[in-house]
Amino acid sequence: MKERIREAITGMPTLDYLMKRMELGWTLAALEWEREITAEKPERKSLAEDIPYGLQVAPDCQGLVENPAEMDIITVAVDMVVQDCSLSQVAGELNRRGHTTRKGVPWTPSELFDLLPRMIQISPRLFATDEWANRRQRLPRVV
Repeated sequence: MKERIREAITGMPTLDYLMKRMELGWTLAALEWEREITAEKPERKSLAEDIPYGLQVAPDCQGLVENPAEMDIITVAVDMVVQDCSLSQVAGELNRRGHTTRKGVPWTPSELFDLLPRMIQISPRLFATDEWANRRQRLPRVV
């Protein structure tokens, strides 16, 4: 069995004090440090994350629902990518139609590149819609 004690000290322990404790059979098991903190709260990392593109908070604030304007942008972008258009061409078409990013700036190829993972995520549901079936009929047939 081991005996443990915790001593509150007001200053730095001296070598003489430590030697005296050792002579009494004690061994140093741990050091505990503390310091005064400023009035500022410690920096906490935010747990918030962006709402996925194409979605918005539901009116009852109980979940997410589709954002029609953003879904239109995704549909146009996916349609053009399927037609083998470059991201520059897609950005140009979105800008021509008056669409802007969530930040309110014109679309650029790099903004669309950042949107590609979301487009891939949505594509299976998008391809299953009747609207997409009609779009698919006008696409050129690839041999």
